[in-house]
Amino acid sequence: MRSGSEEMNTVKMAMESKEWFISAYAPEGIPTSDHLKLRAAKIPVAAGSIADRHVALEMLFVSIDPFLRSRMTGREDGLYSPQFDLNQVVTAFGIGRVVASTDDKYGKGEIVTGPFLPVAEYCVVPSDFIIRKIEPTGDIELPDYLSCLGVPGFAAWLGIEVLGEPKAGTNVFISAAAGGVGMYAGQLAKLRGCRVVGSTGSDEKVILVKEEFGYDEAFNYKKETDLDAALRKYFPGGIDMYLDNVGGKMLEAVLNHVNRGARISLCGMISEYNKVWTEREGVRNLLNMVGKEVRMEGFMVGSPSHLVRFGDFAQQMEGHLRQGKIRSKHKIYHGVESFLESLQSVFSSSNMGKVIIQVKPL
Repeated sequence: MRSGSEEMNTVKMAMESKEWFISAYAPEGIPTSDHLKLRAAKIPVAAGSIADRHVALEMLFVSIDPFLRSRMTGREDGLYSPQFDLNQVVTAFGIGRVVASTDDKYGKGEIVTGPFLPVAEYCVVPSDFIIRKIEPTGDIELPDYLSCLGVPGFAAWLGIEVLGEPKAGTNVFISAAAGGVGMYAGQLAKLRGCRVVGSTGSDEKVILVKEEFGYDEAFNYKKETDLDAALRKYFPGGIDMYLDNVGGKMLEAVLNHVNRGARISLCGMISEYNKVWTEREGVRNLLNMVGKEVRMEGFMVGSPSHLVRFGDFAQQMEGHLRQGKIRSKHKIYHGVESFLESLQSVFSSSNMGKVIIQVKPL
């Protein structure tokens, strides 16, 4: 017969958790509850009940990024992201607190971050899924490790600092300027001494990027629907560098206003994610790239050739953040139950800044 303390320890070895999984692929449109579902699960959280070189985590924050959508289509095209298996728990960039560990590198209570953490309250993952420990300090908040110091910040840094390399005094255009990538891209370009203009989906966001992120100009593409006229107005001297987050008609319009030798960094094309390729907006003026000798390059932050730069990025961005040269804005959803709502919000104009779920109170 077991003692009461033994029974209590047995109970604590498995925690009640909630987790999101994919029940059906969504080849078109925004995923709904027909595709993504929440279920209860029991997760082993004691060192004696998890495999070697694994960590049990209590999830604190989950990053909601547009590229997650590309892993739910059931096909590999566009971003060529590996698809989630049906009934698989959805994974994302996240932050968790170590509950138990079978890897000496990680101890109970430490806060860690990784790119493939389940959208759940608790989880057990291989320790090599962890990319860094986080030492909580007063000058950097935990959500910043999923925004400025996470995927959006790294994407902005690669697009501007590595691929774009705009020179001081040149004209830079950023689409989706109030989004997770756009807000940092514009600020990085300003730090290089550029004139920066952004496009957004609301008047409120126009004010945000100008007043909080230092953009020189911005316009609401839903009001200024003639994109050629808008770009002619805001770039009388032409565009020297463009960070593309939307694709489609905006990219086509930009190619009519690029200067000779312009650079275009293709970070994402959110306007096309919810369509099959035959329904996506075509770009009809690629010939302009030849005549203007434009360099256009797509990039993925997870590519080995870029990941080797993550240390350089983190060091530089942490410096900017601590010196107050970079500002962030977060849209925080609360509770793991909000995952579907938060993912859907990324494809509307309702959010300002980086979308993050706070799974558990700190």
